[in-house]
Amino acid sequence: MADAVFFDLDGTLADTAPDLAVALNQLRAELGLPPCRFESLRPFVSQGTRGMLSAGLGILPDHAEYAPLFDRFLSLYAGNLCVHTRLFTGMEVVLDALDERGLPWGVVTNKAERFARPIITALGLDGRCACVVGGDTLTRRKPFPDPLLHAADLARVAPTRSLYVGDDPRDITAGRAAGMQTVGVRYGYLGSNPAIDTWGADALISHPEELLAHL
Repeated sequence: MADAVFFDLDGTLADTAPDLAVALNQLRAELGLPPCRFESLRPFVSQGTRGMLSAGLGILPDHAEYAPLFDRFLSLYAGNLCVHTRLFTGMEVVLDALDERGLPWGVVTNKAERFARPIITALGLDGRCACVVGGDTLTRRKPFPDPLLHAADLARVAPTRSLYVGDDPRDITAGRAAGMQTVGVRYGYLGSNPAIDTWGADALISHPEELLAHL
């Protein structure tokens, strides 16, 4: 049995894609471009701003305009962090079960803390989660294990007695490197990653509530 559970944020704990898509389409409008279909953007959310700009504008970090577009996208997103963002259906049941069992849980994401923490607050979870570790909390972020080891330390649990849940290969890589059990989620933003069955997760789930069977 796990002594603690840690979640990735985007595509695992919460469906943040709608607000990110709005920000991307606001940026496209400023550039005189028509909006992208939400369905075409959603799979790339777990790849962060780089994935969104690649999917929505077709640019990568080596593009001459990448830096200012990167900053403008984040500025637009900061103004609408949790308008349409919601916990995935069934996740509240999972969190309630963890609380009832006295198991600490937290969030480990590559999203910067200045975005992650307000989202957790807006979702009403800030008084419940043991920690929020962002992509800028430490020097190294996922796929390195450092953020997960830090989260375990904050929650006062052993990494080897912890479970990490995520929707990207780097989540599983980081979890395994930290010595944690790992769970990959099929309902997340899988994007153009290799098939989830090849990630090496200890378990795979298609719905949040299935996680309870792995505790």
